[in-house]
Amino acid sequence: MKEYTPIKEGKVREIYDAGDALIMVATDRISAFDVILKNKVTSKGAVLTQMSDFWFDLTKGIIPNHKISTDVNDMPEFFRNEEFAGRSMLCRKLQMLPIECIVRGYITGSGWASYVKDGTVCGIELPKDLKECDQLPEPIYTPSTKAEIGDHDENISFEKSIEVLEKQFPGHGEEYASRIKEATIALYKKCADYARSRGIIIADTKVEFGLNENGEVVLGDEMLTPDSSRFWPVEGYEPGHSQPSFDKQFVRDWLKANPDSDYCLPQDVIDKTIAKYKEAYTLLTGKEIDA
Repeated sequence: MKEYTPIKEGKVREIYDAGDALIMVATDRISAFDVILKNKVTSKGAVLTQMSDFWFDLTKGIIPNHKISTDVNDMPEFFRNEEFAGRSMLCRKLQMLPIECIVRGYITGSGWASYVKDGTVCGIELPKDLKECDQLPEPIYTPSTKAEIGDHDENISFEKSIEVLEKQFPGHGEEYASRIKEATIALYKKCADYARSRGIIIADTKVEFGLNENGEVVLGDEMLTPDSSRFWPVEGYEPGHSQPSFDKQFVRDWLKANPDSDYCLPQDVIDKTIAKYKEAYTLLTGKEIDA
């Protein structure tokens, strides 16, 4: 049997080269504030993969995505075991675009901090008198650059995203920047409407795109997971303060309250975090996680 080692490791994912395709494996690692924490969160990788799988299927009419299969029987023999089942996705190879596409439907997190300071988020002027966690009149697109592990992503304007893309893809900067902006907002609107009908508010999220062998823009990476999004319960939603959540916010809040933790979480925080992830998956899909 041929053995495989990752060709790339991110904060949470490992990527394997399977010849004409890639295999993306979501581990149980968890990161916060661009740091990989010392704990593992059991079953987290399965939630990320299976939730991405659900959204990719729901949105393939808006823009094609890189998913081929999540069945390990479609992958080389090395991956056909319990270690990889449920957390692996066979994907088309893409040339990834160096932009993180962030869309915000509600004002929270770093966006709220920026608004309090000067009434803008990433240079976009917003209505006066917004409260924390208010829904915005329209979703806003706030791209950022993709940083290496350990570095922080840098928020940039839409105009700057054209420049970044033009530098790497001469003659296509504006075309690609416009396409990914339009797709990001369209994906968010469809999924936010669906999620709300299932009892979840998607406050914000980030997606990534790449080019296929024909030069077409394709959705890649992960989609609308608790790692890449803020999920709030519809029930009890009330602007004016932070909201309870189904995502990493629980971990972020604990780390902020315990600055001397050395990025090591107590077991009860890990248990509550994975319970939130699983609850979100079940609410959105109507299914239990296969882990």
